[in-house]
Amino acid sequence: MVDLHLRDNAPCGECRSPHLHVCHRWGNPNRAAAKIKPDWRVVDGVITGGEIYRASPAMISSYFKYMTTEYAKHAAGHGMLLIQLSGPNRGMPRRAGQRADLPGRITPKAFRHQFTNDMMDASGGDPLVAKAAGNWASAKMVDEVYGHPDLHSPEFSVALKSVWGEE
Repeated sequence: MVDLHLRDNAPCGECRSPHLHVCHRWGNPNRAAAKIKPDWRVVDGVITGGEIYRASPAMISSYFKYMTTEYAKHAAGHGMLLIQLSGPNRGMPRRAGQRADLPGRITPKAFRHQFTNDMMDASGGDPLVAKAAGNWASAKMVDEVYGHPDLHSPEFSVALKSVWGEE
């Protein structure tokens, strides 16, 4: 769990805020691997590189709650945070989705896509903000996939009426 730098000014020096490093590794017990593979390394016990994501206060709180409750009871000896390889509590994303009352099958991809949608909404549709926050490879891809307007929003209606010359 050296990938987690959940405090300000972590020794990696790559992000001043709490963050984590997603590092592609071969041979994980569940055969999972990071989608992109930026270089990373361990220097004096500190991970540098990889894909870096900032961590919110709620994420940090959830992490410590998970580590002191569920994970501690079912530690599988694999050193990985978000998996549970066996037993009745298998599937951490599924359990997290159930705790949050999310419908359907929850996958890591679903969390990433929802986060990007939320960032687009919060930033007024700015794909550069969503690209940076979600570590997407391109703002163009974010704009093309997530940049669609909410056809039912008051802002959309106001914009249409303005273009149509209506009050």
